[in-house]
Amino acid sequence: MSVVAHRNGTRTLSVYRGDDPDDCAASLHLTAAEAAALADALMPCHHSPNLLHTNDLGLVAERIELAGRSYWNGRLLGETRMRTETGVSVVAVLRRAEARPSPPPAFRLAGGDTLIVIGTREGVEAAAELLGRR
Repeated sequence: MSVVAHRNGTRTLSVYRGDDPDDCAASLHLTAAEAAALADALMPCHHSPNLLHTNDLGLVAERIELAGRSYWNGRLLGETRMRTETGVSVVAVLRRAEARPSPPPAFRLAGGDTLIVIGTREGVEAAAELLGRR
């Protein structure tokens, strides 16, 4: 994995293939706010276990844990229609000791995953409700 910090505060996060470290498997361009929210999600520096970052635009980043018996356990992220249904973006999935940044629609969810989402407060609440449906 690599991170390129640009002068304007944006970041480019790239993930490389394990069998060929010179081959970039995925790349994600983050705004300064998204980069700060993702950094805070991976290393929170405050006491709240869920709220990670709020900015002046009214966006929040939050952790949503997927229950082991969730309807979505074993299903593809794209099947949730998360962005379409809630307006929320999944910027990373934490699974065990690994972070999977910018998971594609074909990413298969698993019980115990923690999804890092960014959106409006209402959107994040809708996303948590959607993921909690059985």
